[in-house]
Amino acid sequence: MSKPVVALVGRPNVGKSTLFNRLVGARVAIVADVAGTTRDRVTAETSWTDRRFTLTDTGGIEAEPAPGLRTHVKEQAETAIREADVVVFLVDARDGLTADDLAVAEILRKSKKPVILAANKADNETRRQNTVEFYALGLGEPLPISAYHNIGVSDLMDQVIARLPPAPPEEPEKEAMKLAIVGRPNVGKSRLLNAILGEERSIVSDVPGTTRDVIDTTFDYKGEPVVLLDTAGIRRSGSVEPGVERASVLRAMQAIERADVALLVLDASELGTAQDAHVVGYVLEAYKGLVLVVNKWDLAEKLDLDEEKAAAVVRHRLRFVSWAPVVFVSALTGQGIDKLMAQAREVYEERTRRVSTSLMNTLVMRAASRHVPPPVKGRRLHIYYATQPGVSPPTFVFFVNDPELVHFSYKRFLENAIREAFGFAGTPVRLVFRARSEPSS
Repeated sequence: MSKPVVALVGRPNVGKSTLFNRLVGARVAIVADVAGTTRDRVTAETSWTDRRFTLTDTGGIEAEPAPGLRTHVKEQAETAIREADVVVFLVDARDGLTADDLAVAEILRKSKKPVILAANKADNETRRQNTVEFYALGLGEPLPISAYHNIGVSDLMDQVIARLPPAPPEEPEKEAMKLAIVGRPNVGKSRLLNAILGEERSIVSDVPGTTRDVIDTTFDYKGEPVVLLDTAGIRRSGSVEPGVERASVLRAMQAIERADVALLVLDASELGTAQDAHVVGYVLEAYKGLVLVVNKWDLAEKLDLDEEKAAAVVRHRLRFVSWAPVVFVSALTGQGIDKLMAQAREVYEERTRRVSTSLMNTLVMRAASRHVPPPVKGRRLHIYYATQPGVSPPTFVFFVNDPELVHFSYKRFLENAIREAFGFAGTPVRLVFRARSEPSS
């Protein structure tokens, strides 16, 4: 990365995510009183005194983590330390020194990274005085702060900025294509993220709901910047548990809003379920590009499937997005990943396609002569002209005698005519109908 990296580390429940959100200026990381809420590395770009850097939140490190998820959480935190230019080590002034703190300190000493020790939750004089016990960690003077109350955070960040490497000359940045990996729980979203990146960026587990925060990862794809957003599984609203799961799903929906293209991950053994259609609905509401990604294709022979048969099932069950391309991948083996990324790029470019007003009006005249608008309550729709004022999504404005006369079936006919003539594969198109008075005779 061109920007320096600052990692927040510590044992579980010391306030890392609270500090992360404070510095980013938004509730990016999920905050809860439950230890172990954060699991993957969560990153965001932010700045302090005009110095931009990448901030990384991590899961809590335990001295003796239980096998399974907690071990993966520790591995993710250790990776964040290796990638960091400066590490902020958070301890809890309320609880005092613990065995887990000592374990984290040992990892940091071995890393040889610049470390700033911050004693969080020091929001009264007694706790501030008690922070002296953290000298025993051997990592210098503990700085008392309260991330929740914004006490001492400025002093902490001044120290962080002073430890960062010199800023390189700024270069204009290319706009990055943003891809949100979405779907219902346990279809392989995190494994797909790792397959695209070629590294274990996100924790993979058979336990549904492993991913909680939205994980932003920027990387280079054939010379172009790409941001991948891994998200939590989205279930129907009535099935979502309150608390952490509800917060996870909300962030997944916000990731769709931020993205250019959604990669909807389907399970090859359960193609196009009602829950898949539910997630597609969120993508359509946001007018985002869409690629249907059939994962676990390494099981195709066992499932007695071929691409033609599987694509037909997907298109039938998700027929309201017949314009979305279908790609077959195996996140486990890496099969189809290059094809998926090429397809995502095509959809991204289709979203910026423009049609000249002259071509648009020629199309409308031909379409209207081929299929005359049906009368509605004795009145007939007249389209005077059309134009495309916007992209991402492609937006077309039709000036008509009365928008109330536009039947949904005729709107669909016009959309199909636009797609047939100009493409726009993989992206919704927005049709807007505005009233204009009859032309004078």
